[in-house]
Amino acid sequence: MRLSRFHLATIKEVPADAEVVSHRLMLRAGMIRKLAAGIYTWSPLGLRVLRKVEAIVREEMDRAGALELSMPSIQPRELWEETGRWERFGGQLLKIRDRKDQEYCYGPTHEEVVTDFARHELKSYRQLPVNLYQIQTKFRDEIRPRFGVMRAREFLMKDAYSFHLTPECLEREYRNMFETYARIFTRLGLRFRAVRADSGAIGGSASQEFHVLADSGEDAIAFASGSDYAANVELATAAPPAGPRPAPSAAMTRVPTPTQKTCEDVAALLGLPLDRTVKSIAIVGERGFTLVLVRGDHGLNEIKLAKLEGFGEYRMAREDEILEHLGSPPGFLGPVAPRRPIVVVADRDVAVMADFVCGANAEGFHLTGVNFGRDLPEPDLVADLRNVVEGDPAPEGGGVLSIARGIEVGHVFQLGQKYAEAMGARVLDETGRAQVAWMGCYGIGVSRIVAAAIEQNHDEAGIIWPEPMAPWRIAVCVINPKGDPAVAAAAEELYAMLSARGLEVVLDDRGLRPGPMFADIELIGIPHRVVVSERGLAAGTFEYRQRRESESRALTRDALLALFD
Repeated sequence: MRLSRFHLATIKEVPADAEVVSHRLMLRAGMIRKLAAGIYTWSPLGLRVLRKVEAIVREEMDRAGALELSMPSIQPRELWEETGRWERFGGQLLKIRDRKDQEYCYGPTHEEVVTDFARHELKSYRQLPVNLYQIQTKFRDEIRPRFGVMRAREFLMKDAYSFHLTPECLEREYRNMFETYARIFTRLGLRFRAVRADSGAIGGSASQEFHVLADSGEDAIAFASGSDYAANVELATAAPPAGPRPAPSAAMTRVPTPTQKTCEDVAALLGLPLDRTVKSIAIVGERGFTLVLVRGDHGLNEIKLAKLEGFGEYRMAREDEILEHLGSPPGFLGPVAPRRPIVVVADRDVAVMADFVCGANAEGFHLTGVNFGRDLPEPDLVADLRNVVEGDPAPEGGGVLSIARGIEVGHVFQLGQKYAEAMGARVLDETGRAQVAWMGCYGIGVSRIVAAAIEQNHDEAGIIWPEPMAPWRIAVCVINPKGDPAVAAAAEELYAMLSARGLEVVLDDRGLRPGPMFADIELIGIPHRVVVSERGLAAGTFEYRQRRESESRALTRDALLALFD
């Protein structure tokens, strides 16, 4: 490829709404151009990178035994009503009508469509197991699309769905896909970690996420120092508190806290550690008005709370409900002597606390020296309800937990029979009996991987592509090609020689001055740069620089070619 015949449109300035590095660099490198909020055109340069990712994903899925198909992106309402997701999926589902006033959605995922395909095509256990996948554009109407293609409304995704006769067979394919994903991200040259995860809107009995590690990642992941335990903070758990609850050693005392409404402010006023305080969060669920108690230095994990029986559809309590049950405005709430009966749910770390501090249910006051069993009843329910923090003891003796940031790029689910049951996807077993199929679901954000790779691999000059993802592996840069025919000829010869070896090479024959030319090559992230110049020809060398290196080297032709043997 010759850059003089290629559309390369780099820019220096980017829009102010480009918040993250990948968005800024993809715009500056001319990889994408915004069409509408969360919708982008991929330029020829951007598409080269996208196709590199897509090719590796396809190769590894084929290697794993999956079969590629292509399903419609426009899906009829009736399918989504069968699973109850037409309303439940929420505002991300883009709903449209055709000229006959029939309702459809632009597919954000394809569980319904593939299950419909399976219930018509799969009749016997002899056809199972089967794993069907596609690489296709999806659309989710994000309320706030941002970060470029990282959180776009339209995106390219690889989604796969497997069908099985037994849960044991599903488990085997789940492991197969897990290993396949590990190979994909390894081949792409990314630093990643697989973590346990919540199944979210997709549902299912088990799931794991694959995260590209990057400081800018939206997700926090916890991992153990002494084991392979790793989980999204949404799901991560620390080791349970050690030892029984200490005996009370202080009397409960009401203390004035006239303006102190947070645990941090109360602890500072009283000169106590923050972990001696308890915050009370008022909610309303199926069990009625509830106070959820977590330690002052901990944060409530709303996903864990929602998994408790009776709290799947909880909401935050209104101020009038708080006043009715506790007699106090927010900021001074506590579980001691409520005005009306309430449910108390305590995080397990709170359940072993003694002599703690909490709100007094009176404006301007808190209580110190509070103890369960003496000053208030034992909690109605004790559970792991908090987010883990750095340094927590890891579960199962795995050392301590560390927290890192990650960008989710893949997710594998064991769906179980949720969709097959709802849509009647059954196959005959060896005895001729109809059995509901077991399903797995496996997704990779192909376009998101491109942005995640940049977040992990960049410097002040621009992108630093892992070689498998680079638009070209080598750039041959020609200094003054029009002014020196010998330089132009040498560059053409080198370009042909490298190309003949099967290497992806781009020849920068645009005739730019060295500064702007090198800046472009660094910005778009080409791993290897070779400069052909009059001075180098006189010395019998080429100037070579690897993208991650700070200095160039003068190499003979043989030494240069040896780098790529």
